[in-house]
Amino acid sequence: MIRNFLFSLFFFLGIVLISIIFIPSFFLPQSVVLFGGKIMGYWSAICLRVFLSIKIVVKGKEKIITGSKYFIASSHQSMFETFFLQTIFNSPIFILKKELINIPVFGWYLKKIGSISISRNKTTKDNLGFFEQILSVINKSKRPLIIFPQGTRLLPDDRSDFKKGVGKIYEKLNIKCQPVAINSGKIWPKIGYKKTNLILTVSILDHIDPGMDKDLFVKDLQNKIYFELDKLG
Repeated sequence: MIRNFLFSLFFFLGIVLISIIFIPSFFLPQSVVLFGGKIMGYWSAICLRVFLSIKIVVKGKEKIITGSKYFIASSHQSMFETFFLQTIFNSPIFILKKELINIPVFGWYLKKIGSISISRNKTTKDNLGFFEQILSVINKSKRPLIIFPQGTRLLPDDRSDFKKGVGKIYEKLNIKCQPVAINSGKIWPKIGYKKTNLILTVSILDHIDPGMDKDLFVKDLQNKIYFELDKLG
């Protein structure tokens, strides 16, 4: 209980402090703001280690795609991956719900780093051009796109089908996909107390080449990530 309290206290105070320190960076090149995001990622790892005695293991770093454009498809069980993956990959471009863009300061940060917003569960004029927007952003950037094909944070044992929109993104971009499986929900669950003295594993899997049927791709991606999560336990 006390360790959970200390973790939450220092983690969120740190995130707020980092955000305040980097407010002036809104008027500086984007790379400065992206560096702030990496610091938040490292801070999350430090807090897990110091307050909860969590060891973070990154498997498969040698499998990270180099020399070509790609997008990341990661499992999503906690807040951890939204912070920490920025330290492994080259400051990924996030897709997020439009409401987050409207939050003062935090929304400014999301705009500055080039996040792509969407109105979830709605058909709007903006959403109709969503895939073209993604394609335009990726063509202009050296940073990879990151998506969470489960759509939202799920409990560790939830094996819900991936969203079909992931297949449309794969088809539209026509670039490699880097699957990532993370068992963060076992330590930092969506609901309940955080666990201590465990190993949190970030597993980078073999990439998937472009050119598959989009529905078969979604199935293949889902099988790869869930199989790895089952192995991690």
